[in-house]
Amino acid sequence: MIHRRELLKKSLVGAGAAAALSSPLARALFAADSARPVVATKYGKVLGVNAGGVSTFKGIHYGANPEGAMRFMPPAPPQPWSETADALAYGDIAPQILSSASGGSDIRQAMGDLFGPGKVGENCLVLNVWTPGPDHRRRPVMVWLHGGGYTSGSDGSPTYDGANLARKQDVVIVGINHRLNVFGYLYLGKISEKYADSGNAGMLDCVLALEWVRDNIAHFGGDPENVTIFGESGGGGKVSVLLAMPPAKGLFHKAIVESGSTLRVSTPDEADAAARKYLAQLKIAPNSVDDLAKVPMNEMLEALRAMTGPNSIRLGPVVDGRSLPRQPFDPDAPSQSANIPMLIGTNGTESTLLIGMADASVFSLNETDMRTKLKAYLRSTDDAKLDALIATYRKDRPSASPSDIYFYVTTDRMMRMNAITQAERKIAQGAAPAYMYIFAWQTPVLDGRLRSPHAIELSFVFDNTNKTTSYNGSAADLAPLAAKVSAAWAAFARTGNPSHPGIPKWPAYDTASRATMVFNDECKVVDDPGKYERIAISALPTA
Repeated sequence: MIHRRELLKKSLVGAGAAAALSSPLARALFAADSARPVVATKYGKVLGVNAGGVSTFKGIHYGANPEGAMRFMPPAPPQPWSETADALAYGDIAPQILSSASGGSDIRQAMGDLFGPGKVGENCLVLNVWTPGPDHRRRPVMVWLHGGGYTSGSDGSPTYDGANLARKQDVVIVGINHRLNVFGYLYLGKISEKYADSGNAGMLDCVLALEWVRDNIAHFGGDPENVTIFGESGGGGKVSVLLAMPPAKGLFHKAIVESGSTLRVSTPDEADAAARKYLAQLKIAPNSVDDLAKVPMNEMLEALRAMTGPNSIRLGPVVDGRSLPRQPFDPDAPSQSANIPMLIGTNGTESTLLIGMADASVFSLNETDMRTKLKAYLRSTDDAKLDALIATYRKDRPSASPSDIYFYVTTDRMMRMNAITQAERKIAQGAAPAYMYIFAWQTPVLDGRLRSPHAIELSFVFDNTNKTTSYNGSAADLAPLAAKVSAAWAAFARTGNPSHPGIPKWPAYDTASRATMVFNDECKVVDDPGKYERIAISALPTA
C-alpha cells in the first residue's frame, strides 16, 4: 500500500504541482503521508503516526529476541526486515510479576498505570521514539530508563509518554524496555563461563539501545552527538551504572539521576550466592545450569515470586570484571565519564511511598513509635545519638509531627545522602559540573499524607500532570511548575546547564555553597538545604 501511494504521488506531482495539490485525492494522499511518517533505520523502515506536531514510533526492535538459547546472553541486533514495519503500538513488557505493582494499598492504586498496554514476553528489546520531526534537524536526544528497580517497569506507562516533552521543548525522546529480574541480572558467571555476561544482560540491553540511537536517531530529527540519558529510581540506578560501563563510553553526553543515585552494586560473590539460591528454588543443580534455558517464562517468574523473606534475593547489576569492572561511584566517580555533566536530585519525602506503601502505620506515629521505628531503620542502639538526631531534625521544624520526622530522616538516609555523595564524587574530578535539586512540591491526593513522595516529579518532567491525576491531583495550577521542570531538563539536555528564563539562575554544585534548586510552586535556589541534618545523618554508621 505504501509503495502504491508513493507511485501515485509521483504521478500527481509530475502532472503539475498546482493541479496535483488542488486535487482532493492528492490532498488526501499528502495528508495521510504526513500523518503516517515512514523512517528508514539501519535494519529497515518503520511506520509511525503524527498527531499534534509530534511523530511517534512505538515498539521498534533494537535487539533480537533473547528467548531460549539467547537467555542470559548479551543482546544481539535484530534481523533486518524488508517490508515497512508498523511502529504503532508498544511492544512486549519485559517478563515480571505485574501483580506486584497493582491492587493493594490506596497508595499503590494512586500511582496509577505503571505499565501501559502490551503483553508480557521475552521478546522485549523494544524502544519508542517521540520526535517533532522526522526531519534533518539535530535536536537534543533524551533517552529514558524507566523505574521499578531492576525487577519491574515498562516504558509504556502513561507517565512516560514523551509527546508533550518532545513538542514543547523541541527534543527527541527515546524510551526503552529491556530485560529485568532473573532474565536480565541473574549472575551465572561463576557457575559457567558461558554465562559470564549474564549478571549485566539487562544493562547490556541498554547499551545496545544506545547504539541504536547512535546509528539511527538522526533520521528521526535527533542529534546522535548530543544524547542525554535520564532515569528515576531504578532508572536512576541504571544511569549511574552506565556511567561506569566501558561499553557505554561515548554513547551519551549528559546524565540525569532522579531519586536513584547508586554508589555500589552487587559483588560477584553476592550475585553468585543469589543465583545459586534461585537455582535451588527451581531444583536445578549448578552443573545443569543450561536447563534454565528450557524453563518456561512463567515458571521462572513463579519461582522468583515464591522467594520471600529470608529466601529472597537481590537482583541487579554486578561488578563482573567485564562490562562493569568497578563499582559505579565507590570509592570515587568513574574516570571514563568524568567529562559528562550530571543533574542529580531527590524528592522531599521519598519514604512516604517507599515505606508507607507497605506500612500504613508510619502515617500516624506517636513519639514512642517514631523512635522505635527509627532505631530499627537506622540499626541504632545508642539512645543519646538518636535523641540528638531527632533534635537536629526538629530544630527548624518545631511543628513537625513524629511521622514527619520519620519521613525526613528515612528519606535522607535512603536517598538524599547517596545523591549528595554521588555529586561530591562527581565534582571532585573537576572535569564537568553537577547540578542538584530537591523536588519539594506536595501532592494533595490521599488527603496530602504523601507529601513529596518518590516518583512525584515524573509527571512534571514529562509535562504529563493531566495523565497522572490519581497521583498528583487535577488542579489546573500544576501547569506552570510542569513547564519549569520540563524546560530545565530539556535545557540541561541541550547545553549541559539546566538554567532557563523561567527559573532563578541555577549554579553548579560545589562543596562550599552546595547550591540546590528547590522545585515548588515558587522555585528557588537554596545553599546547603538541611545542612545540619546532612551533617548529622552523615555521622551515622552506614551498615
